[in-house]
Amino acid sequence: MNPCQLLVCTFLALAAQLTQAGPKIEFWQATSGARVFFVENHTLPILDVQVDFAAGTAREAQGKAGVAQLTRALLDLGAAGMDETQIASRMADLGAQLSGGVDLDRASVSLRTLSMADKRGPALAMLRAILTSPQFPTQVFDREQARSVAALKEALTRPDTIASRAFWSAMYPAHAYGRHATPKSVSGLGRADVLAFHAANYTAQGATVTIVGDLSRSQAGLLAEELTGGLVPGAVVGPVAVPELPLAGEQRIAHPAAQAHLLLGLPALKRGDPDFFPLVVGNYSLGGGGFVSRLMKEVRDKRGLAYSVSSFFQPLGQLGPFQIGMQTKKAQANDALKVTREVLAAFLAQGPSEVELQAAKQNLIGSFPLRLDSNRKLLDNVAMIGFYGLPLDYLDRYPENIEKVTAADIQAAFARHVRPEHLVTVVVAGE
Repeated sequence: MNPCQLLVCTFLALAAQLTQAGPKIEFWQATSGARVFFVENHTLPILDVQVDFAAGTAREAQGKAGVAQLTRALLDLGAAGMDETQIASRMADLGAQLSGGVDLDRASVSLRTLSMADKRGPALAMLRAILTSPQFPTQVFDREQARSVAALKEALTRPDTIASRAFWSAMYPAHAYGRHATPKSVSGLGRADVLAFHAANYTAQGATVTIVGDLSRSQAGLLAEELTGGLVPGAVVGPVAVPELPLAGEQRIAHPAAQAHLLLGLPALKRGDPDFFPLVVGNYSLGGGGFVSRLMKEVRDKRGLAYSVSSFFQPLGQLGPFQIGMQTKKAQANDALKVTREVLAAFLAQGPSEVELQAAKQNLIGSFPLRLDSNRKLLDNVAMIGFYGLPLDYLDRYPENIEKVTAADIQAAFARHVRPEHLVTVVVAGE
């Protein structure tokens, strides 16, 4: 056994020790139809609750782009007879925090509160009111709509936003993942659109509840029943449509920015795909491992074409992107693009070296316990498992699934998922 392999085994053993005792994820279905995932953790008197709905931007109807974000933004700005000031004041008095957001697949509402009954009970009652009795006040709707339009107008002047939007549109030309809110689409929304989106997508059957913290199983069961009992029933939410892979192409967009923004990628990976682990390990060597990655060595270290360059996979409910991105001087954009394509082509042809493979495993396994070292991180991971229907032992088996990846696995997985004939390129502000 060489030194790298020995280190990997050592890290694997340590990670196993840290994760074998937990997290134990329990699953059940509430009477309402909501799915519930629970991790009991009495280390601190803290309770974290997150409710996810299949209400991301991919659920927006044609011509209604922006309604998902606006709906989520309004949820905790008026509910059950309380205005936004009263809600905020009540949460502050309890020492509780509300958070959440919207991505392509889901909308989330999260609560952090102390677990003592006199704090927990009122905080959860507030969360229930927000989930089941939002009011979407007209004045607040008008204000948030105007704020969203102004933010979009400002964002659309920035080269990074322009590049990202063009890139996603090129990857998903006829799919919901490629649609974007615009000042026009948001301005065209009415309060009735928010009400309709909420009624259709914030349902009990579409809800996934994640509970992590200082509760017993029986208490968690009562919490889930109380929290979701007032949600409206609805049909089981089906999957987002499968995107078609785009044809390879390059788009250049003029912009006065000093630096060129380069993005390359394609739809590549769905949550739960068995190739996830080979792709994660391989990507660490290609562009996910910071200064030790091939892209950083070739693009930055050897040629000075960019300060930073990276790659990543973003698995979603349907094929999410593989992406390479960087910024460089305008005059260097073509050279940086050429080198990046050469590095990717070589990696697809050869896969990682044994040294690269072991270094990737060492880092991914060794850093894994840090992903679970707080309630918040644990909540994020369990919520992801619950929403996407991953195995309950996903976290327990993560280190061993990383460890068993071979160089041949990586090369085969990349060949299946990163196909040059579908690779799209966007350059903003290049010469």
